[in-house]
Amino acid sequence: MRLRNIANKLRHTPLHPQWLLGRRRVPDGLAELQGTVLDIGAADRWIERHLLAATNYIALDYPNTGRDLYAARPDVFADGANLPFADASINHIVCLEVLEHVRRPDTLLAEVARVLKPGGQLFLSMPFLYPVHDAPHDYQRYTCHGLARSLADAGLTLHSFQAQGSAIRAAGLMLCLAIAGGTTHAPRVLAALLLPLTLLLLVVTNIGIALLAATWPSWSAMTQGHSVRAIKR
Repeated sequence: MRLRNIANKLRHTPLHPQWLLGRRRVPDGLAELQGTVLDIGAADRWIERHLLAATNYIALDYPNTGRDLYAARPDVFADGANLPFADASINHIVCLEVLEHVRRPDTLLAEVARVLKPGGQLFLSMPFLYPVHDAPHDYQRYTCHGLARSLADAGLTLHSFQAQGSAIRAAGLMLCLAIAGGTTHAPRVLAALLLPLTLLLLVVTNIGIALLAATWPSWSAMTQGHSVRAIKR
C-alpha cells in the first residue's frame, strides 16, 4: 500500500510505471454529440465535461466495480449487459476501458445496438497489451479483428479504428509494469531494498522508450489498446 501511495504522487512523471500511457484520451467527435449520451462505466464522470452543455448525459456503472473499486458517481447503477432503457432511446453511447471487465461482452454490445437510435454512435476503447487488473473482474482482451467481429455480430458498423500507442510504447509500458509489479508484490523488506533501483529503472526505461518511440516506425500488430467508433445503421 505504501508503494502505491508513492506511485500515485508520481503519476504524471517518468517515475510512474504507467507514464507511457499518457493522459486519458477524449475520443474524436465527442464534443460534437447532441441529444442523450449514455456513458457505460462512467467512473468519476470525466467524460461529461467534454460534452456540449445541452447534452443529456447519463452516467451508468456496475455496483461491484464502479462503486467498490472506483467510487463512481453514476446516475444509474446497472449491468451493461442488461441496460434499463427502451429500444432506440439513446442517441450515442460511450464505453471506455470497460469491455474487458464484462462477463458477457457480446451481450453488452447487443444491448448497445438495441438501445441506440438508428444513426447513433458507439465510442468504445479497450486495452490490448495490459496486465490483469481489477481482479477478478478482468475477463478478456480483443484483437482489432475480434472487436470488428463482435461489433458486426451486434449489428454495428465500424466507422473508424485507432491503435492507442505505438508498438515501442506498448513494449516499454509492459516492461515498466513488470518492474513495478515485481517490486510491489515482493516481501516488504525486499520491496524496500528494491525501491531505489525500481525508480531508477522506471525513469531510464520511460524516457528511453519515449525518445525511441518518437523516431522508430510503429507496427500495428502491437499496441497498448484500441479505440473504435461504430454506428447503428
